[in-house]
Amino acid sequence: MVLRLVRFAVVAPYIRHMSTKELIARIERLPMAQRIKLMEETLRGMRQKESKAALAKAAAALEKDYRENKALTAFTAIDFDNFYEAR
Repeated sequence: MVLRLVRFAVVAPYIRHMSTKELIARIERLPMAQRIKLMEETLRGMRQKESKAALAKAAAALEKDYRENKALTAFTAIDFDNFYEAR
């Protein structure tokens, strides 16, 4: 993992100066396994970024409700109580 990050840190500045066409040409020269890995990592990163943005937007939209309506947070008072299942 560390080697991959170091390699990316060395290559990243050059990618910024490539045109889209040049970048695609370089990707097409990669072995198929590396191309698939690149696509998977790119999609994973996009999903994570989108998910974080959606969660942040939802949290911001609900923040006022949770601050003003104590009924919404009533059960948080027992969050640190020990829970024992009754059988």
